[in-house]
Amino acid sequence: MDKICGNIISDTVKFSQFADFDGKVVAIKGYIHRIREMTGFAFVIIRTDRDLIQCVYAPEFSSYRWDDKLCEEACVKVHGKVAKSTDAKGNVRYELQIHNIEILSLPADNLPIVINKKQLDNIGLSTVLDLRPISMRNPKERAIFKVQEGIARGFRECLMKNGFTEIRSPKINFAGAEGGTNIFKLDYFGKQVYLAQSPQLYKQALVGVYQRVFEVAPVFRAEHHDTSRHLNEYTSMDFEMGFINDFTDIMNMEVMVLKHIMNLLKSEYAEELDILHIDVPEITEVPSIKFMDAKELIMKKFKYQPQDMKDFDPTEEELLGKYAKKELGSDFLFVTHYPSKKRPFYTMDDPNDPEYTLSFDLLFRGLEITSGGQRIHDYEEQVEKMVKCGMDPSQFETYLMLHKYGAPPHGGLGIGLERLTMHLLGAKNVRETTMFPRDINRVTP
Repeated sequence: MDKICGNIISDTVKFSQFADFDGKVVAIKGYIHRIREMTGFAFVIIRTDRDLIQCVYAPEFSSYRWDDKLCEEACVKVHGKVAKSTDAKGNVRYELQIHNIEILSLPADNLPIVINKKQLDNIGLSTVLDLRPISMRNPKERAIFKVQEGIARGFRECLMKNGFTEIRSPKINFAGAEGGTNIFKLDYFGKQVYLAQSPQLYKQALVGVYQRVFEVAPVFRAEHHDTSRHLNEYTSMDFEMGFINDFTDIMNMEVMVLKHIMNLLKSEYAEELDILHIDVPEITEVPSIKFMDAKELIMKKFKYQPQDMKDFDPTEEELLGKYAKKELGSDFLFVTHYPSKKRPFYTMDDPNDPEYTLSFDLLFRGLEITSGGQRIHDYEEQVEKMVKCGMDPSQFETYLMLHKYGAPPHGGLGIGLERLTMHLLGAKNVRETTMFPRDINRVTP
C-alpha cells in the first residue's frame, strides 16, 4: 500500500479515494474527533486535514481489542476495511471497519473548549481567537479558511492564465505608498523605515518589466480604529496591468477574476460551502455608477444626508448595496470617479474634470472590498501631483524611475482577502475570517 512520490512515502489514503478502495484495507491518519461507545461496538470519528471519517470498532472485524487510553484529540493511525452502505435517502456512504488503531500521541490535558460539534457554541469571539490553534480544529472554523484558500487560489489561477507574473515586494520600505500618518515606523539599524501599506510602488515599477503583475501578501496600516471591518495587518490581493486602454480594463479584469473565484469555490469547495451555508453570488456583468451620482442617489432615493462628500460611510455603502441588488440585480457595484483629494498621489485625474479621478471602488453586498484605478504614467505629471500633495519628489527617485525612463498606461487594484471572505460568509467581524488577527488590542497568539 506504500506509494512513493519522489522521496516521500505515503501509506495513507484520502477519504475522497474511498470509492476506489471499497472492500480493501487502507490506513488513515488524524485526530480522534469523537468517540461514541455503544453496546458491543463503538463509533470513532477521525478528523483528517479536511474530512470527518466514521470508523466502526467491533470485535468481529479483527483481533484488535479496544485500548482504554484512546481519547478525543489523540493522534492515531487507523487500519481498516472500507465498507460501502446507503442511508435512508439512498445516498452512498463509506466508513472504515477498524482492524487496528496505532496511537501516535496522546493529549496532555483536556481541551479548554468543545470543538467536536458542528460549530463552537456559546463561546465569545475573544475566546475563539485566544485559542485559535485549538478552535480552528472545529469543522466549521476550519472550513472558513479552506474557503479563504479557494479565494486566494482562484485569484492567482485566473491572473496567471491571463499573462500575469507573480511578484514578491519588500515589506520594509523607505516611505509609505499612500502617505499620511497611518504607517508603522520601524527602527532599522538606527534608521527610520516603515512597514508596507501596500505593494503599490513596486508593482508599478514591475509593470515596466512584466507588463502584468500580481501579489498576495500582508500589508500594514497603523490606524487606531477598533471596528468590525478593519485590521492593522491584512492580506491584500493586488494586481497591476500595463498597456491599458483606460481604467475600465482593470474593472473588467476584476470581474473576470471574481467569476473564476466563485466558480472554483462551487466546483472544488462545495463541502465547505455547505458547512458554512454560503450563498455564492452569480456574476454576469457588474454595474457601475459615478461617485457624485451615487451621492445624489443616496440623498434622493434613501433620504440620507451624507456627512462627508468626499467618501462614503458604512451606511451609504449599505444603501448602495441594497440599490444594486434590488434595482440592478447585482451583488456587486462599481463606484467610479472618486474625488482627487481622497485618492493617493499616483492616481490619474480625470482629464475632463481634474477634481475627480479615473479610479473606482467595488462594493460587494454593501461593503467596499476593492480600491483601484488608473495610475499616472507621465513623469512631469507625476512630479507635479507629488508637489501638489506636499511631497518631495527627490525622496521618491527609485519610484520615479518608471516614469522617467518610460512607463506604459497602467493601473491596478487591491482586494482585502479577509474582508471579502467575511462578506461572502455573512460574518459580522473580519476577525472571524482572519487566522491570527492583528489589531490595536491583539498581537497573540
